[in-house]
Amino acid sequence: MLDAERYVTADGRTIGGTVLDLRNITLRFGGVEAIKDISFDIREGEIRAIIGPNGAGKSSMLNVISGFYVPQEGEVWFRGAPRPPMKPYQVARQGIARTFQNIALFEGMSVLDNVMTGRLGYMSSNLFTQSLWWTGAAKEEEENRAAAERVIDFLEIQAIRKTPVGRLPYGLKKRVELARALAAEPKLLLLDEPMAGMNVEEKEDMSRFILDVNDEFGTTIALIEHDMGVVMDLSDRVVVMDYGRKIGDGTPDEVRNNQDVIDAYLGVAHD
Repeated sequence: MLDAERYVTADGRTIGGTVLDLRNITLRFGGVEAIKDISFDIREGEIRAIIGPNGAGKSSMLNVISGFYVPQEGEVWFRGAPRPPMKPYQVARQGIARTFQNIALFEGMSVLDNVMTGRLGYMSSNLFTQSLWWTGAAKEEEENRAAAERVIDFLEIQAIRKTPVGRLPYGLKKRVELARALAAEPKLLLLDEPMAGMNVEEKEDMSRFILDVNDEFGTTIALIEHDMGVVMDLSDRVVVMDYGRKIGDGTPDEVRNNQDVIDAYLGVAHD
């Protein structure tokens, strides 16, 4: 269950109780501490940014949330209960989906087929039932394809739905990866540098889609991003990491005026 505290943002969105609570997370690789005793939460309906210099431990934190890494210390609480160590597919079944810093798509498959892989958690038919097409396999295929097509329409990539992903420019590949994550109908969406390598126009499009996902689907979003203009415009709250430690946490205005953050990352205060 979520805690009962709710509030309405200046733009009319409702932020609910805590969905994910990271408590005193420490992650080590041998003698190296990638994450050092970090705690923060993510609330229902918000856009939560995680920022910091390269090597700060941001992607490692997303890997903890999504089950790729198991921390040596601390607890991950999801929807009001402590979460035991889980495999990534088990985390996905809880309603957590993600994109990756380095695009992880099937280059030889079409856009539609890549988006369909995001529906695997909704497919229950096995090889035997698929061979008996008059069973529920046909209906299941139709329902999942329709769900994938809705996401494709939403992200305005209908024109390339049959195009092999390997032929697409970088910016469109990023959008296809977002589509695959959305096809899983996540309650919590993790975006690892969704705008890295994009030009200004592509960043504007991706920013619009992120806001639309949050607004129209009510999806809670946690994102890593280096473009501070994007972070300050999109985020409800920002947590700042540096060398594996948390050095700031609050609203965009609070973070941009935090002296520790200015010294470590931003360089100068932004009015």
